[in-house]
Amino acid sequence: MKLLQERIQRDGTVKEGNVLKVDSFLNHQMDVKLFAKMGEEWKRLFAGQDINKILTIEASGIGIACVAASCFDVDVVFAKKSQSLNIDGDVYSTKVESFTHQRVYDVIVSKKFLGKDDRVLIIDDFLANGCAVLGLIDLVESAGAALVGVGIAVEKGFQSGGRLIRERGIHLESLAIVDEMNCETGEIKFREQ
Repeated sequence: MKLLQERIQRDGTVKEGNVLKVDSFLNHQMDVKLFAKMGEEWKRLFAGQDINKILTIEASGIGIACVAASCFDVDVVFAKKSQSLNIDGDVYSTKVESFTHQRVYDVIVSKKFLGKDDRVLIIDDFLANGCAVLGLIDLVESAGAALVGVGIAVEKGFQSGGRLIRERGIHLESLAIVDEMNCETGEIKFREQ
């Protein structure tokens, strides 16, 4: 998606450790008009899939998933990174390692919000090593729901996540795939799509 690539080039910052900082528009301050264009693109890319639920993980994926869900006219469920008092009843649970936070989380979804009748599209902001998406896939499979596909805003194509998802035969649509980043020069190269 050219619009997203241009925004990353203009406002993104490359940091040490393969970190792409896009907090001014994607995952801290949010450009909702950009999110709407992203949602429209996912709607086009997953046309005819009869999606009835979008699943994401807290926290950075929630904003993008909510705006995308409005394009699909469906609800969003987000996997929580901790049990809280307002989650009652049974839950699906899995472990997810965060690339950014360098930490393993137990993530959960209430069983009343994800079930065998759901056709789920996973949406998230970044795909690096694939742990978050694989964890969400595990939750979908635990629920007996159908996974329609995965929509990612920014994929780090030089890390293994995209390959792992695609090797499983899952329909993955990343709107911007970064092939190279250089923290010294700030240069970002994208894969042609």
